[in-house]
Amino acid sequence: MTDSHDLRRTRALLFDLDGTLLDTVADLAEATNAMLLELGRAPLPVARIATFVGKGADRLVHRALTNDAHGQAANDEFDRARAAFDRHYARENGRQARPYDGVVEGLERFSARGLPMACVTNKPQGFSEQLLAASGLARYFAVVIGGDVLPRRKPDPLPLLEAATRLGQRPEHCLMVGDSANDAAAARAARMPVLLVPYGYNEGEPIGSVESDGIVHSFLDVDRQLG
Repeated sequence: MTDSHDLRRTRALLFDLDGTLLDTVADLAEATNAMLLELGRAPLPVARIATFVGKGADRLVHRALTNDAHGQAANDEFDRARAAFDRHYARENGRQARPYDGVVEGLERFSARGLPMACVTNKPQGFSEQLLAASGLARYFAVVIGGDVLPRRKPDPLPLLEAATRLGQRPEHCLMVGDSANDAAAARAARMPVLLVPYGYNEGEPIGSVESDGIVHSFLDVDRQLG
């Protein structure tokens, strides 16, 4: 943790999607296990799939196929599986996802402050927009940057820097709110302050071990830190 950033200087907010704004693991698990069953594989426990979330759909599929966080499936198997996952997830996306406690109230408060907001995620753009619309959160975000929009995704800083540019703000005047080391690394590389929530998906690792500007238990805590 560091106190190098004065969060009262915040002029815009960036948010991760899965595990930060919305609890989406039930939808992801349904699609992942439908994919595995279609390929003749045994389904995985939801808790196991939750540890595979965070680095985009490609990594989720590789991890599920190999049941290994570092696994890499064969190319032909991956291609079949990814097509199946996309088909099943298009059906499941948003069906069971719910905002975490305090998210909607927090977004309302940020809007009342006049702070522009972006959603920056490794989820593909189409799925991200579909999910935000289904959950009723789309109206809060002036910018949505999915994982397939730019040449590089988080933990690379490029998506965060692009979001800051689109919001018309300098990176140091933006605040990133996420749930993982992925988000923290991207923010640090972008020279952007970052707060982390403890309730999301950090690939099975404790969020307290990730260097950040603080851990907040709800978006209402974020609002209080803005002064």
